[in-house]
Amino acid sequence: MRSRPAALGLCLLLGVLAACRGQSRGADEDAVLARLVDSLRVPVERAVGLAFRTPPRSALRSREQVRAYLIAKLDEELPPARLRGLETAYRLFGLLPDTLALRALLLDLYAEQVAGYYDPDSATLFGVAGAERAQLRLVLAHEMVHALQSQYLPLDSILKSKANNDRLTAAQAILEGQATLASIAVLAPGQNVASTPQFWELYRDQVRAQQSAMPVFARAPLVVREALIFPYLDGAEFMHWWQTTGPKDTLPYGPRMPVSTEQILHPARYASGDLPVPVRFAADAAVVYDDALGENEIRVLLAALAGSDEVQTVMPIGWGGDRFRVYDAPGGPALVWYAVWDDQRSADRFLKAAGPGLRRTPRAAYRAELEAAAIDGRPGTRYVLAPAGWARWGSVPGVSVEE
Repeated sequence: MRSRPAALGLCLLLGVLAACRGQSRGADEDAVLARLVDSLRVPVERAVGLAFRTPPRSALRSREQVRAYLIAKLDEELPPARLRGLETAYRLFGLLPDTLALRALLLDLYAEQVAGYYDPDSATLFGVAGAERAQLRLVLAHEMVHALQSQYLPLDSILKSKANNDRLTAAQAILEGQATLASIAVLAPGQNVASTPQFWELYRDQVRAQQSAMPVFARAPLVVREALIFPYLDGAEFMHWWQTTGPKDTLPYGPRMPVSTEQILHPARYASGDLPVPVRFAADAAVVYDDALGENEIRVLLAALAGSDEVQTVMPIGWGGDRFRVYDAPGGPALVWYAVWDDQRSADRFLKAAGPGLRRTPRAAYRAELEAAAIDGRPGTRYVLAPAGWARWGSVPGVSVEE
């Protein structure tokens, strides 16, 4: 699920590296912001290993202006038709309740968390007027990395891609993971705190503990919470792996950028060149929404089916690739989802774990099927949830693998 405007950085390091005290107030807030940005420029360059080609610009915005910006960015990235398709798909997967208004939830989430952000459209760092000084410095250390990234990467084309949510999430994980790791180095200079396993255990626990301190975040569905946290937690761990194990004197930019959440979760898969299998449906006029879940969201689905609030990410699940579609149909929307697995054992394991939950549906007059399905000779699974009277039950839309 793409659950945030890509321009926004959520400050999830709060409570990990700093306690926020002391308000930045008064008519000199712009000057304070500019001095903060200037003081962070060299440490950010040092932490990232790149230099600003042009100095970053900065400006203050009121909370009302920030909310207007959030609304505009959200409507740009999720126009009504796309929002409807996304909501419908995740409701059918059982990841969102039918009563939840996703747009309103996302706006409340962003308003709850944002203290500053980088806007790639104007190439400007924005601070929220009245934000606590320590919080603002923390956010700026993170967002300045995005400002630096934008001078070396086509952020607009990367973050506005709508063809594959899993691939986009992997790209966001690199951008947010690098910004998170660099801001740790900026705010704890010379301490090398990220070099120990204990730090990552503490970091993961404390970031998740912020849920209880953020009421909107705490009550959000698991899939939304995981979409928000994944780039910062798992992206940062991937970037730490890159710095310690990956190719030296380079960054995972351009053709080196990971292309799946599987690669982010399991860097060994990235290192071995394990690429997703490209699964495609045929052209169809009745399509409401078309996308991929990817390994991370399949893990969220498995957790939800098990009634768990914890997503397991330690061992690979053998995901090879997947694609789903939502179709308009009399009696309600229909969902068709295909997944390709690395081997038959992985496919069978998924069928065993997900079968009891996916084969049941509380939807009146609906029918659900989960079964093994060879996809161009590869081990696969097919899940269909549709009205019992759906005309296409006799010839469910199929997929192929693009070589």
